[in-house]
Amino acid sequence: MTDGAVPAEHVAGYAEILLDACVTGRRLTRAELESRRAQGTRAAEAGLPLRGLIRGHLGAAREMQSRLPSGSVGALLAAVEQAVDAFAEGYERAQHQAVRQEEAARREFIDDLLYGGSDLGRLAERAERFGLRLSQAHAVAVAVGPEPYGDGYPVARGIEETVLARFGNRQLLLTTKDGRLICVAPGDQPDVLAYFAKRAYAATGGGRVAIGRSHPGAGGVVHSYEEALNALELAERMGLEGPVLHAADLLVYPVLTRDRQAMADLVESVLGPLRNGRGGAQLFIDTLTAYFDSGCVATEAARRLSLSVRALTYRLERIHTLTGADPADPVNRYTLQTAVIGARLLGWPGEAGA
Repeated sequence: MTDGAVPAEHVAGYAEILLDACVTGRRLTRAELESRRAQGTRAAEAGLPLRGLIRGHLGAAREMQSRLPSGSVGALLAAVEQAVDAFAEGYERAQHQAVRQEEAARREFIDDLLYGGSDLGRLAERAERFGLRLSQAHAVAVAVGPEPYGDGYPVARGIEETVLARFGNRQLLLTTKDGRLICVAPGDQPDVLAYFAKRAYAATGGGRVAIGRSHPGAGGVVHSYEEALNALELAERMGLEGPVLHAADLLVYPVLTRDRQAMADLVESVLGPLRNGRGGAQLFIDTLTAYFDSGCVATEAARRLSLSVRALTYRLERIHTLTGADPADPVNRYTLQTAVIGARLLGWPGEAGA
């Protein structure tokens, strides 16, 4: 299309409509308006720019003016206004439909990408359309905040715009899923996910981000995503601190619970006698957790529990008496700490056993 010229198929009948409307002084009929909407739709589907199309319509109207009797300028302008408005309406309607289809295709791709519900070869082909090359290794970061993330939400949109402005050429994907904000990035570019985590935490004022390990291929995205989700769940269950969790740092926990029955037996055998202590088992588990988390430094553990060092020491002595295991003894300490981790992973003792 040359500057100011509209392809013939998109102005078919336009001059006739203007001429008849100007001669009779009438408004455009419903059929005429619908024909202009249809032309606008086809022009949008052809990918033609709207500004050029409008300019071409106005140029055609100027040419029409010389063929009209004097005094009909007002009628011409009214007819052009109606015709161009209908044309633009059809154009915008087609664009909105295209956007909805694109959003649906993107959402379907994301679901397949994160849940592995599609042929991997076909998934890799579709991924290139959205800026990913699944032949590479990828890692996934998942952010959760005080409020759920959703497509178009100001917080999610702000984080996405900031990350893309800095790393827009890095072949990454940002999206939302189940109220979480997700970033998929090449596995050899940890700076992208680190920056994403920083922005997500800053934007929510208390959110948390988990980063899965890098894995190759289309299935690697699913694997890394699941690791990040598991890390978030584990942090919630274990009360782990810190705004950013790395799945690579938490691998010991799945190992400990791989044989769930064996872990349950260890917990019950080692910690079961704590039920008989004053305050119940949970009180002593919290004491041991603070003691181990502070590096077995009594003063720091007492501070964390808002106790005096004497009160903490008394609790540790009661644990020794009830269980037969001394928290201060290196050999006993390993057994007790493993049992305490297992109790937190399994939710033991629960309300009934507390």
